[in-house]
Amino acid sequence: MKVVRFLAAVILIAGASLTGRSAYLHAKAELAGILIRRAWEQSVRSGKPHAPWSWADTHPIARLQIPRLAYDEIVLEGAMSRTLAFGPARLLAGAGLGEPGNLVLAGHRTSWFQPLRAIAQGDIIHLEWFDPGIGGLHERTYTVTMIRIVEPPDVALLAPTSEDALTLVTCYPFGRSPRSPQRYVVRASPLGPSQLAPFVRPQKVSAIPVPNSDTRFVSTERKEWRRGSESNRRIKVLQTRWCALLRKPATRRDSLLHKFVRPARFDSY
Repeated sequence: MKVVRFLAAVILIAGASLTGRSAYLHAKAELAGILIRRAWEQSVRSGKPHAPWSWADTHPIARLQIPRLAYDEIVLEGAMSRTLAFGPARLLAGAGLGEPGNLVLAGHRTSWFQPLRAIAQGDIIHLEWFDPGIGGLHERTYTVTMIRIVEPPDVALLAPTSEDALTLVTCYPFGRSPRSPQRYVVRASPLGPSQLAPFVRPQKVSAIPVPNSDTRFVSTERKEWRRGSESNRRIKVLQTRWCALLRKPATRRDSLLHKFVRPARFDSY
């Protein structure tokens, strides 16, 4: 009887630990997504790259959208294992944003690029990026022209090209199976040259008159502004608290940002 109770206690403790770890990882991923999108919005406004958190070794560089799939993700710089844990990323061996050639983006098959399983030839892909040198937000529209499943040594579709192209690559098959022996490659061609994207700056709120000291009159715009400010303050508090939990001493190479990211080869997505 004691043995049964002991085993039951061990199982309960193990289950609680796994549940807590899963909840922590989910919360960390949600927070990272919020910080990355905020960093992208700051980059668009300022025209300069902004890191999502102070010790991040990457930053948002583009916004990738596939309307038919309702896909909308922020692209990070440098497709390394620790970067791919937080979003799709650009392969440094490919062309740069706004440069001629083959622009290659990679993402995990279990998360960021899992929606690609439903992509089809003819689908439209929108890409937005900011250029720190020229300035302004640029955009370009692509159409999917080719979908291939290849072996890892076959890198023909990832090689530089004389014509402009956008290539998305992830592991195959999709899902959480332990093995992913192949690569799923989507090639898209531009529908036209890149152009400046329209950017509407927030309107300033004019001063609101107060009729007298006993009557407070606040417009709808001011209320919305106050709600936005309060939301920003809450996000900053949440960011500070979670950053304190995520951070480790700088002398340790294995920071908590990388602790739960299973090491992967460079050619594994």
